[in-house]
This record gives sequence, structure tokens and C-alpha cells, in this order.
Amino acid sequence: MTASTASKETLGFQTEVRQLLHLMIHSLYSNKEIFLRELISNASDACDKLRFEALNNAALYGDDAGLKIRVSFDKAARTLTVSDNGIGMSREEAIAHLGTIAKSGTKEFFSALTGDQARDAHLIGQFGVGFYSSFIVADKVTVISRRAGLPADEAVCWESSGEGDFSVERVEKAGRGTDVILHLREGEDEFLDAWRLKSIIRKYSDHITLPILMAGEKWDEEKKEMVPSGEDETVNQASALWARSKSDISDEQYKEFYKHVAHDFEDPLTWVHAKVEGKQEYTLLLYIPGRAPFDLYDRNARHGVKLYVKRVFIMDDAEKLMPLYLRFVRGVVDSADLPLNVSREILQESKDIEAIRNGCTRKVLSLLESLANSEDEAEQARYARFWSEFGQVLKEGVGEDFANKDRIAGLLRFASTRADTPEETVSLKDYIGRMKEGQEKIYYVTAESFKAARNSPHLEIFRKKGIEVLLLSDRVDEWVVGNLTEFEGKPLQSVAKGGLDLGKLEDEEEKKEAEKAADEYKDLIEKIKTSLGERVKDVHVTHRLTDSPSCLVSDEFDVSGNLARLLKAAGQKAPDLKPILEINPNHPAVQRLKYEEARFDDWAALLFEQALLAEGGQLDDPASFVKRINALMLALSAR
Repeated sequence: MTASTASKETLGFQTEVRQLLHLMIHSLYSNKEIFLRELISNASDACDKLRFEALNNAALYGDDAGLKIRVSFDKAARTLTVSDNGIGMSREEAIAHLGTIAKSGTKEFFSALTGDQARDAHLIGQFGVGFYSSFIVADKVTVISRRAGLPADEAVCWESSGEGDFSVERVEKAGRGTDVILHLREGEDEFLDAWRLKSIIRKYSDHITLPILMAGEKWDEEKKEMVPSGEDETVNQASALWARSKSDISDEQYKEFYKHVAHDFEDPLTWVHAKVEGKQEYTLLLYIPGRAPFDLYDRNARHGVKLYVKRVFIMDDAEKLMPLYLRFVRGVVDSADLPLNVSREILQESKDIEAIRNGCTRKVLSLLESLANSEDEAEQARYARFWSEFGQVLKEGVGEDFANKDRIAGLLRFASTRADTPEETVSLKDYIGRMKEGQEKIYYVTAESFKAARNSPHLEIFRKKGIEVLLLSDRVDEWVVGNLTEFEGKPLQSVAKGGLDLGKLEDEEEKKEAEKAADEYKDLIEKIKTSLGERVKDVHVTHRLTDSPSCLVSDEFDVSGNLARLLKAAGQKAPDLKPILEINPNHPAVQRLKYEEARFDDWAALLFEQALLAEGGQLDDPASFVKRINALMLALSAR
């Protein structure tokens, strides 16, 4: 490598890179050997990218078609070098890839850091440490790279001490690819030992499909030490892990492969490895991560399934292989049938891809069902962990995947009035198993928060009768109940919608009382309706309240008040639908209203406004509400 006459240019790191470097050097130091895994993983990705680009331009290989990774060290210079003959980088790419973090969730990631080293280490690992992990063991890093297809004198030398800036200059490099040279810190001599390096490679990178080469060594009897043999040695197995038999792969190897393919620091929660034969032949190795990524709720973020065809890498982000509601899944799919030059456009219309996607979806759902329905406490705990990390995203599938709607519904977990805690542990099957004799519906209430759901006045009659109600407070829950009308033949029914029909759970005496009250309060209902005017669709006597004076309900086919608020908050136009006011004839405030003349409009408005507040709504005119309350309190105290 020789420098050109072009002057060296010094540039500053992106602020996030400086932050990440500082945190990484201090938080990940206890597990510093992972830097080698990260550099080898990057080298493997660079070779995969070359292989993919060369499908349409074989000239990129030149006279060097055998892709490989090489690890070497120089004890005298105290350097460790990881080289590959992959795609390489141009000057612009070196600046972009090594000087900035172009990753969704970056802002959220940095705001989640706490300063607690142990906790931050997990977060950094989850975010992906990549190239910057080099600075854990090196006080200077030099990267020399030449992009495939560029001439020898258009290589780039990138160099940094991992502080505020880096330099780039144009150099010559004989072959394409990248050399990452680590100038090791004092005290890092363990990484200048061949046996130690080989053990790290076998531990973390045995699954890499390319050969990882190191200079071979042999024992010299005279010198009583290992000396160079003059031949290269392949350190790893260099065969696609997913193509091996399951019986030949240890759990440790599965976990290390996950860390490579997902760029994650932690072990996966679980995985499925299967070879599918039939019309389409393909192998899949799919993982459920242990933690949710930062960009989980960004539906446009990159997905995690890599596509291979006959063990040749095709693309990194094959979103068509997995539905959006399973976007947390990581892994690989290797097809034996797709053409090698498959493109994203072809993927969108391919019947073969549709079959693979359906097969992958079924496998993931089966994997989750095996955890969810297991009798084993450890498996149940793993499902509970899965649910706390990914439950809200899985819920999206109820409306997205009609073919698997019932299977997804069986995996859902909710909070309910049985435990009255925010923990989502109740399945619909559990609920049905506990239904009271004569109960025909699955009852639920939706609200903006768990507390609002738990304290909803609509639950009063259900609590009195001991009927369990699901408490739904996630934003996505309105989408769920909008698409899931029944489960195992039992309809889902909102306790805040339509006329409440408890069927066989209501005795004859209660029905007669309700009819009598409706008749007795007919005049008052008309009077309240006239007073409230356009604010309500109708006024009824309720039999869903036992303690509260009033509540608001939506007509059976109208959107709920909670959904209307969610649409408004999201900037969408919600239908302008009026609620129905239900009054409790047994409440003193309603009974008093029967004989009220002077302040009737104020009392009627108060019944409406407190019902609106109780269900999580907002008042159009809070100041008038406060004045009205004060005036009524003064009027009462004057008596």
C-alpha cells in the first residue's frame, strides 16, 4: 500500500458515534473478545454483497474468485489484522459507513442509556456494536479498502484513534476488499496469540460460510515452541450452519449464529430450524430475539430475514418472507427453487415466495404455540417474556393475516377483572374456560390506560355479578377487537356498546325492574334529552350501573369513544358520532333530578360531563364545567 499525492483529509465523527465509542469502551470491556466476532461478521457480509453484485457482473471477481477471510497478527508491531476480499469500500462509502450511524432508533437508543455500565452493555449489544467494537482493544484502527471494480490507485485509507475525528486519504491497494488493522492497546497481548485467536473464532464464528484462514503452525522440537508451517489453515467449519443436520449443531452454535445474523449481543429466546420439501424446497432457521429492538414499532424499519438461494446470499432484508406483524423474527431462508438473479421486484410477485412466506409464518406461530401451551413452567415463563417484548406487535396480525387469525387470537394475552392487575396473562381460551353458566359472550372494555379500563363505570354490573371482563388499554387493542368478532364460537362484546343484554345471566326480577324504571323515568329522559340537545344521540335508563349516576355508551355499530379519540390523536378524521347517555335510576343524583326545576340544565349537563370524563373523554369547555360544579355546590350548601 502506497499513499498517493492527494492530501490527507481529517473529518469529525457524527455525535452519536462519539457517544457510542465512549460507552462501548467503558461498558463492554468485560467481554472485549466480541470485537473479533463483529469484524469477521462484517467481513462475511462484505463477501456476501460481492457475491450478490457479481450475479449480474461477474467481472467484479477479476482473477480472485475464491472468497475468504484472513486473520493475522504481528507481535513486533503489536497489530491484529482482519482482511477480506469482498465488496470493499470507496472513499465516500468509508466516510459514510465508518463515520456515521445510519440506523433507525438511534435517538431512542441514546435516550434509553442510563449510565449503569451493566445495563448499558445490554443496550449497546442490542443496538449492534459492529466495527466500532475495535476500539475496545485498539487505541488506533487503520482500514485500507478498495471497492470491487475500482482501479488499484482508488483505494482508501481510513484511520482513527476513536476520539473526535478520523482521517481519509487515497492510497494504492493491489486487490479488492478490506483490511482492518488494529493497533492494540497496552495489556491486550492475548490477541497476539494464535491459539487464543483460533479459540475465539471457533467459539463465535464457526458458522461463517466462508473459510476463515490463519497461518498454520507446527511444533518445533528443537525450539520447543510452535513455529509457522508455511501453509494456511482454515479455522472454522466454513459450511452453512442451516444446511447441517440439527443433530450436528449444539445450542451454543445456534446462539452464536443468531448473534451473527441478527447483530445482537444477547442470546435468542428460541428458534426453529426446518427443511421443507414439497412443491417448494427450502430450509429455514428462524429466531425469536430475547429483547425487542428499538425500531420495533417502526413498520418501515428493516426486517431481519436474510434470503439465500442454494447457499448463495441474495438479500439482507427480504421483507416479503415474513408478514409485518412478525417483523421481530430474525434468521435465514435458503431456497432451492428460486432463480439466482431474483430481485425485490420479482419477490413481490413470486408465487414461490408466497408459499415460503406462508410456510415460515406457520412455523413461527407453531413455535410460539409450543411455548404458550406448554405445561413446563420454564417454557411458560419464556412465553411471558416474549409477550412482554413483542405482544403488541403480534396483535397487529389479527387484522393483517386472515388465514391465521384464529391461531394468532389463541396466542393473545390480556389483563382482566379476575386479577385486576396490568399483567397481561389471560388467554381467550382461559377466559372461556371460566365463563359463568349461561354466559354466551366474551366481554371487554377498551380505554386509554389500564387504570381507566379497571375503573370504568361500565364494569359495575359485571363486578356485581362476578362476570370476568377483559381490560384492554393498548392502542392496538381497538384494531384487535375491530377485526376479531368471535373466538371458538363465542362473540366478543364491548361492555360500552349497544344495549346491554346479559341473556341468561339476568334474572326475571331484574328484567321487570328495568322495564318498570324505563316507564317511570320516561318523562325525565325526554327532559334530559331536550336539555342536552345535540350533545347526545339518545338517553336511556341503564341497568349496567350500580354505583355511578350515568355513563356514555356507543351505538352498536358506531366507533367507540376510545377509538374516536385515538383517531383524532393520530391526526385522522373520526366520524362525528354522538354518544348515548345512560342514567342510573337508583342513584340519588338522578332521583333528585326528577323534581329539580331551577337548575335542571346544570344537573343534566353535569351527568353528561362526568360520564364523559369517566370514560377518558375531554371536555370542550372545562372552565364552564368548573363554574357549574361550584354553583351547584353553593346552591346545595345554601339549603
